[in-house]
Amino acid sequence: MTATLVKETGPPPVLVPDRRRRARRRGRIIALAFVLPALLLLGALVVYPVLFSVGRSFFDASGTRFVGGDNYTEMFRDPATIKAIRNSTIWVVVAPTLLTALGLVLAVLVEKIRWATAFKLLLFMPMAVSFLAAGIIFRLAYDEDPDKGVLNAAVVGVHDTFKATSSYPTARARDGQGLTHSADGSYRTTAAATPGHTVGLGLVGVLPGDLPKDARPAYPAAGRAAAGDELRGVVYLDFTPGGGGEQGKVDRRESGLPKMKVEAVRDGRTAASTTTAADGSFRFGGLGSGAYTLRLPASNFAPPYEGVSWLGPALVTPAIIGAYLWIWTGFAMVLIGAGLAALPRDALEAARMDGANEWQIFRRITVPLLAPVLTVVFVTLVINVMKVFDLVYIIAPGPVQEDATVLATQMWLVSFGGGNNQGLGSALGVLLLLLVIPAMVFNVRRFRRSSR
Repeated sequence: MTATLVKETGPPPVLVPDRRRRARRRGRIIALAFVLPALLLLGALVVYPVLFSVGRSFFDASGTRFVGGDNYTEMFRDPATIKAIRNSTIWVVVAPTLLTALGLVLAVLVEKIRWATAFKLLLFMPMAVSFLAAGIIFRLAYDEDPDKGVLNAAVVGVHDTFKATSSYPTARARDGQGLTHSADGSYRTTAAATPGHTVGLGLVGVLPGDLPKDARPAYPAAGRAAAGDELRGVVYLDFTPGGGGEQGKVDRRESGLPKMKVEAVRDGRTAASTTTAADGSFRFGGLGSGAYTLRLPASNFAPPYEGVSWLGPALVTPAIIGAYLWIWTGFAMVLIGAGLAALPRDALEAARMDGANEWQIFRRITVPLLAPVLTVVFVTLVINVMKVFDLVYIIAPGPVQEDATVLATQMWLVSFGGGNNQGLGSALGVLLLLLVIPAMVFNVRRFRRSSR
């Protein structure tokens, strides 16, 4: 019996499209349709200006002649640009470091107070203020006039509390009336005075309204006779309200100048010193015989203390950084506080049970665990600081604008603020972009790692 093998053959294979592949393709098309407007906007507002600036940096100020790398060479030869790079370096080193440290300290301390939310809100409120408004606020706060600038008002108030100021900064002597002005700012009598005499020292330049409230008429004191071993005198305002009177002579309506320091000088040395009374009178008792020169020291005429020149060439950059700290401290505190809230409390409690004090816990546990958050805050602030423009441009006065300039303000000044050299300005913009890119790349990579 034989068997026949029959090979069964099925129907020919049919190619069926992969439904999953089509679904993925459709999803990509839909996603691209949604993303396309944003990409077009990003290209028009970011990519195109960047490419245009790079190309423009190779042309001259007019934009018609190709100059190659001359703008980049000129950029590093320009003293103003060098100063801008130096100031930007100061900003990058100082501002993010201080902000991160302040944010860390405040975030740790806020955790230990009762009204933590209200305190955070109070510190975060400056973030709601625009840089323009903040610049105007601090421009007024830093004003050198104590009547306008709140900081100088406080400094002058503290200074005047511990060190008295002169009551007669505008006083001066009349020419040819017995007093001569010395190089050190003091006034001396031209004629020698001897014990047993009364001397009148007349000054002008003091408004009657500026006299101390306890000032009294000088006329009675001018008529007092001096004993044989004493030297008397009166310092008075040689001015009669309403006119009249005689120059160089104490009239009845002329006021004495109280609290004026007077010295009796002999052979170049101060033999005696005193201060005038309410009527301007003074006396030196127990003087030896001989001739003395009376001197009104320069301290009587010293100008009032005006405070600190916050916006001068030396302090303008630290002053603007202070304004920046006021705005961004709340930002750093809130971000670091969020990271602090996510820390494992069992590690902190275990350290306390092992006998660690709060400083050791902060230094050896809190800070190392917060290192990723601190890094993100620091790098973010570095990127923001390198682009700072508003505060520098608004707070720094015109005469010291160059002393406070950073790369962003220098780029604007060179391009539009009077330089009218957009080739050099574009080169500065490219330099700023190259400096910002590494920090941006670092931040993006860290975000990707944290998301994984």
